[in-house]
Amino acid sequence: MPGKSLALVSLAILLPVGAAAQAPDNGPYKVQKIQMVGGEGGFDYVTADAEGRNLYVARSGPAGHIGVFNLDTLAPVGDIPNISAHGAAVDASTGHGFATSKPVVMFDAKTFAVIKKIDVQGNPDGYLNDPFNHRFYILSHAEPNITVLDDKDGSILGTINIGGAPEQAVTDGAGKIYVDIEDKDSIAVIDAAAMKMTGKYDVSSKGGGCAGLALDAKNGILFAACRDKKNMIILSAEDGKIITDLPIGAGCDGATFNPATMEAFSSQGDGTLTVIKEESPTSFSVEETVPTPARAKVLTLDAKTNRIYTITAEYGPVPAAPATPTPAPAPAAGGPPAWMRGPRAPMIPNSFQILVIGK
Repeated sequence: MPGKSLALVSLAILLPVGAAAQAPDNGPYKVQKIQMVGGEGGFDYVTADAEGRNLYVARSGPAGHIGVFNLDTLAPVGDIPNISAHGAAVDASTGHGFATSKPVVMFDAKTFAVIKKIDVQGNPDGYLNDPFNHRFYILSHAEPNITVLDDKDGSILGTINIGGAPEQAVTDGAGKIYVDIEDKDSIAVIDAAAMKMTGKYDVSSKGGGCAGLALDAKNGILFAACRDKKNMIILSAEDGKIITDLPIGAGCDGATFNPATMEAFSSQGDGTLTVIKEESPTSFSVEETVPTPARAKVLTLDAKTNRIYTITAEYGPVPAAPATPTPAPAPAAGGPPAWMRGPRAPMIPNSFQILVIGK
């Protein structure tokens, strides 16, 4: 792995959780470790490979690369340079990984060597690797909304349009995929074999702006984490019937479900991680709100240890607006929502960090 990439990784240290974490603890989950990683570039998703015991962290921008860390120690074990991507995931069976860059990069999950680059349409963003048929799904706010790749050789098998901006996808492991459509307050149902949308569940009566989606595959329960009303909408995966909704924090951007503990998790940019307990397929409650550093808004589950991993950084103040602001150009099709446009706070250099949350 290139020395330049390793130089971006600093010595692991334990740090206290930021101001958001000073709220009283109310449950067993805690931020157990904050590992400073540093380095340049933006960030979006983080993905745990529980079988391979690696954690994939994509950094975007001119210094973009995929950092690979040991899932147990968070020591750096590899790096894929010169890739500006939103995230990456691997298929344990084929030993191939894919990064949602443009072009999409296919790599070897053991050596981290680039195998090929794949030209796709749209703007690769979110993703799902489905072990059901060993396919990698690339999500894009612009059409085509979903591009399907074969994990074995990286060939493009087809595309699927779902009529809106997809944020997160989940699989039931038996041929169905569910995708939350952020700007349409709905969840698409997809037949994996046919690569076709077969239905759409409307959740607008309870909220919208859903940016996180999790699934209890055994009981057929979907958990849609939404921004508009800061709530988790819980519904049947079979017919879309809404069971209930529960409060979460502000600025969610990810959700996951742990079948070993029967808990759903949603991460929020306001410095909270919400834990929802499934007592039965019809009974749910907010079990805990875990304080985290601000902007830790995405998450991934290590199914072996039941730990949650998230990422964040420290930021300076938002730049002052000009005295005579110029009108903002209209967003391009499939571009970011209004709340993501405009001046942003700058990241403090070398403040990027990985968090481990567990009992």
